[in-house]
Amino acid sequence: MPYTPFPVEVLTPEGEVFNGQVQQVSTKTTAGEIGILANHEPLLASLEATELRLHTSDTETLRFETGEGYLQVADNHVLILVKEAKPAS
Repeated sequence: MPYTPFPVEVLTPEGEVFNGQVQQVSTKTTAGEIGILANHEPLLASLEATELRLHTSDTETLRFETGEGYLQVADNHVLILVKEAKPAS
């Protein structure tokens, strides 16, 4: 099933880790697992140190190991601010 892409930015104190279009964001907040699709309601959440999954297509997923941080959804745009983010091994 095709999903509508939307913009996502992943930032750390060292700089930008990702900036592009994705179909879904999956990660873990302090309240539990969350998946975000296009046109999600506005949201501000605290993130635990975990794996961040950016689904760029039906067959491709970028995975990052992230530190604690915050996730904001506003105007069909996701901003993720974390202490650190590196590609998952």
